[in-house]
Amino acid sequence: MQTDIFTTLEELNKEIHSFRIEDETTLEAFRIKFLGTKNILKDLFGEIKNVPNERKKEFGQVINAIKAGAEERFLSAKEVMDASKAKNSFKDLDLYLPDDTAHKGSRHPISLVLSKIVSIFERIGFTVAEEREIEDDWHNFTAMNTPDDHPARDMQDTFYLKDSVTRLLRTHTSSVQARVMTSTQPPIRIIAPGRVYRNETISARSHCQFHQVEGLYIDEKVSFADMKQTLLYFAREMYGIQTEIRLRPSYFPFTEPSAEMDVYWGLKDEVDHRITKGTGWLEILGCGMVDPAVLTNCGIDAEKYSGFAFGMGIERQAMLLYRVSDIRMYFENDVRFLKQFHSVG
Repeated sequence: MQTDIFTTLEELNKEIHSFRIEDETTLEAFRIKFLGTKNILKDLFGEIKNVPNERKKEFGQVINAIKAGAEERFLSAKEVMDASKAKNSFKDLDLYLPDDTAHKGSRHPISLVLSKIVSIFERIGFTVAEEREIEDDWHNFTAMNTPDDHPARDMQDTFYLKDSVTRLLRTHTSSVQARVMTSTQPPIRIIAPGRVYRNETISARSHCQFHQVEGLYIDEKVSFADMKQTLLYFAREMYGIQTEIRLRPSYFPFTEPSAEMDVYWGLKDEVDHRITKGTGWLEILGCGMVDPAVLTNCGIDAEKYSGFAFGMGIERQAMLLYRVSDIRMYFENDVRFLKQFHSVG
């Protein structure tokens, strides 16, 4: 009996290694015969009771080796077939088909408006100047004609750094103008875009962080008329060739005379009535002639040079262009809101 069972195992081992596996059908037949729930080896395992005790260990080693060989043969053949299938699938792949799963990105509305403003002023000779957001008190206030005891400091509630009374988060990008004027002699023609910070209550109309673009032009014989014409050009490029502007007297510590500039927005619908308070006019920026004291503070000869400056909030411009009623939407990263700008810019 023992000779017959070992002979049977030897013949079975030969059959496993000579079995022709050519496709998925023959691979499945191999699996069922040698590895399935009713495979041929199961009955042979039961024959161990008929094997003499001194050869039981040998029997177990032989039949386990045969089973392991069958598993290895099956896995090896399956791997070859899977690789061949993947290769053939790749050959059939049309690389020129459009990918419907690709999602287009979108630019943030603040970035869109900022780029448009920068582009308008670059066309008339202004260059972009950028500087630090953590500033010192001198460049942010004192250089801009706002000394320690000046009441204008109360107009801006400032974030000071911990344990510091001289380092702060800049409250306006005028600090960029101060740094340019202290390091460069006229002619100067720059715009200064950037993020600024003020300790204000967050609401639909105001935020503790926002973006500004400020402009500065200093040269010999620069006049108020030059400023007005520059800002009229900007308004018509930004809002349309028929745009009207008006300048109203105002006050800023670093310009004299100073003005607020309004554009005529119209009263076409209920939204227009609300955002213009029923007048049709909407304030978009502050401006004025650079105060001679500011020029002197920054080392520029106020007798020889004059200039104008202006500043506007980017969020205000974006709210107008895209009819956004709540400034907080620009900072909350709500994908549903941002997707609206999918095809812009």
